[in-house]
Amino acid sequence: MVLIVDDEPLIRRTIRTSLGAQGYAIREAADGAAALAGLAEKPDVMILDLGLPDQDGLSIIEQVRLTSSVPIIVLSIRDDEAGKVRALDLGADDYVTKPFGMVELTARVRTALRHRLQQDGVEPMTRCGDLLIDMTHRRVTVAGVEAKLTPKEYDLLIYLARQSGKVLRHKQILRDLWGPAQEDDIQYLRVYIRSLRQKIETDATQPRYVLTEPGVGYRLWDGE
Repeated sequence: MVLIVDDEPLIRRTIRTSLGAQGYAIREAADGAAALAGLAEKPDVMILDLGLPDQDGLSIIEQVRLTSSVPIIVLSIRDDEAGKVRALDLGADDYVTKPFGMVELTARVRTALRHRLQQDGVEPMTRCGDLLIDMTHRRVTVAGVEAKLTPKEYDLLIYLARQSGKVLRHKQILRDLWGPAQEDDIQYLRVYIRSLRQKIETDATQPRYVLTEPGVGYRLWDGE
């Protein structure tokens, strides 16, 4: 999930539209307080404007780094070298000057995601039989054919893939992906599992990749 922090609705809409079209789940924040609250959703990348209405973006970087290692891509109209150095020294991972091109920003998001995966010890490419998951480009293929997943279906698959072979309990999956308020709604999870299987399995009624552990939860097949 990408957290976009900018007080300009047009900027947020432009980024949301472009990244959303590529399958990224998006959350938005118009000020620093909302940005810090958004950390609770554990974003994979934060795109942060320095000119926020309630507090300076540099202060946000400092506060984020107290509790989170989420990659931060700074957006700013400030093009001075000292400002860039200050942001990077405080913990930002990248710096993009406004106005910017979406092709460049998207490439920087992919780079940030790849670095985050490497830090977490996760391979950017995961293969399970004919199922190939490219986490950098958020692309899933089965026998070379792309599977068109919704952002939430993709998040569910990645969640399973990052712990491939491990049985994950229903409540754990629901809590981590949808929050504590949803953790008892097992039927809700089953709907998403069914939808995901329909898109990546040859026969959704006899799944090969997303396996059920009766009465417990699910796991992604790891080849064994």
